[in-house]
Amino acid sequence: MKACGIIVEYNPFHSGHAYHAQMARELSGAEVVIAVMSGNFLQRGEPAILDKWIRAKEALNNGVDLVVELPFVWAVQSADYFARGGIKLLQALNCASLCFGTDSQQPIDYAAFGKFAAENEDLISQKYKELGEKQLSYPQQMTHVFQELYPELHLDFSSPNHVLGLSYAKENAKYNHPMALLPLQRKITHYNEETLHQQFASATAVRAEALKQNWDALTPVLPTITHTDLISGSLVSWENYWPLLKYQLINRSTEELGQIYQMNEGIEYRVKEMALKATSFHNFIAIVKTKRYTWTRLQRLSLYTLMNISNQEVYDGWENTGIRVLGMTEVGQSYLKKQKENTDLPILTKQIKKMNQYFDTGVKSDRIYQLGNSDIAEQNSGRFPIKIKNA
Repeated sequence: MKACGIIVEYNPFHSGHAYHAQMARELSGAEVVIAVMSGNFLQRGEPAILDKWIRAKEALNNGVDLVVELPFVWAVQSADYFARGGIKLLQALNCASLCFGTDSQQPIDYAAFGKFAAENEDLISQKYKELGEKQLSYPQQMTHVFQELYPELHLDFSSPNHVLGLSYAKENAKYNHPMALLPLQRKITHYNEETLHQQFASATAVRAEALKQNWDALTPVLPTITHTDLISGSLVSWENYWPLLKYQLINRSTEELGQIYQMNEGIEYRVKEMALKATSFHNFIAIVKTKRYTWTRLQRLSLYTLMNISNQEVYDGWENTGIRVLGMTEVGQSYLKKQKENTDLPILTKQIKKMNQYFDTGVKSDRIYQLGNSDIAEQNSGRFPIKIKNA
């Protein structure tokens, strides 16, 4: 059986995601579509509006055959590390191809770019350090670097989906048997666009309407199962966790905050001071934000602080990556059985003692996620992969 991988968040699952799964199958000619999905906390440093089990179920009912979890230590990261974790899992599951969305308006040879970036990592890092433009954001700095090193592609790192595609290409090129890369042009809506369209909408727009309980507006852009889950679900946003974060910032000394992963350059003094002034999480990020510390970077840092994540905890997590299965169809289950003898990563399908070895930070993050809403179901103990019958 041939598999095509997709790397996703589904926050929440909408019609555009169903289209992505469908096109992944069509473009690749694969019998199995495998989704590596972020857990309860996401790449931009946000809590998922619905928990990972609900989102996995929605995907399995809309074209995905196997859903595995991207561990917290990879999921809540900048594009390069997010991509590294996702590609690692798809390679371990022996996917033949990767289908991903792109906002690029011009054709890009992603495989050629990936090969160049993988072979010139040291040079790229050197040029980045030489640039020394501390007032520029990371995307702006990388745009300058690649304008010099790879001018023929006219790369622009300002689009998150475009950056992820480039990051996937770079990581994929490092393997002896790279997956075929299948870029899929985003239809109608743009990443983070706040406007609802008749058929497709960004996850940002869907979340905004869901939190306002504007259910009628969401009907055209959501599968029925997602629409139902949002109406009946235990929805959360960052504001649910703001009192917990504020407590951490007030209670810990600047020395203790300085031990948090990616808490550097003295930012601990600024976040501690602004926590006393902020009236909400949104207000907190707004008054801490600078040109160098972007909104997304601060949201990720806030999550690391909320969960007291240290450098060593992240590094240990990277070294102990496992494949946690959240759900599968009959086809997905058949494929998974065949992979158990062909993968170098442990495949975990139930709560066992090994879970702490491979998902210690993930289990902790799940428990903190539950604090955002008392109605959120248990995320680990007694949870087994969801199984869906193929139509």
